[in-house]
Amino acid sequence: MFDKSRWRDYLLHLFGAAVIVILARDINLIARLPQDVNQGAIFKIIFFHVPMAVTAMTAAAVAFVASVLFLITRDFRYDALAVAVTEVGLAFLAGNLITGSIWGHIIWGQWWAWDARLTSALVCWILYASYLMLRRAVEEPTQRATFAAVWSIFSFIDVPIVIFSIKWWRTQHPQPVFWGGGSFPHDWLVVFLWNMLAMVLLAIVMTTVRVRQENAQRELDSLRRTAHAM
Repeated sequence: MFDKSRWRDYLLHLFGAAVIVILARDINLIARLPQDVNQGAIFKIIFFHVPMAVTAMTAAAVAFVASVLFLITRDFRYDALAVAVTEVGLAFLAGNLITGSIWGHIIWGQWWAWDARLTSALVCWILYASYLMLRRAVEEPTQRATFAAVWSIFSFIDVPIVIFSIKWWRTQHPQPVFWGGGSFPHDWLVVFLWNMLAMVLLAIVMTTVRVRQENAQRELDSLRRTAHAM
């Protein structure tokens, strides 16, 4: 008999294994690339710093869409997707902030600078962390999902500010490589794009796992409430 659930597990494990292989390959290639003329070996952190940021902002966009769809349809599958992708996005944004601090400590001589890009990114992390805290504070499932969806939509306002802050204000953060007038050597660009793909695929795997956990937890909570009502 064909078991869809088991086959989904196999495919997810296979997909996850492929992501690990790609990441291992990328790390090996990044280690072999020559150092930057001006910044030395620390510049290679850009191969993780930027993909983490892009992945985090993409996760925020998915959470925004899922939250809007939940408010329209009241379908809890969208709520599960919103909370799952928010958790994953927070992890990647934390990685972005940490790698940025390490980079800044080497280049600027300080771990943190309160410029527009860094501050708006930190505010973004706090907003989405507050989303998770809000969910824990509300017991009733429909009310929890509704409040969380509204907060997610509100939090997304900061995402364009994070992205365009270095264009709107003079900041200590350097201009982006690709839309700030810079460029990569071709071999660097290939590795960069491969690692960008790896980060996005890793986020998809993590989100898929969390969606399944969230759906299972919701079914368990529903059974528990039914048992208490009997």
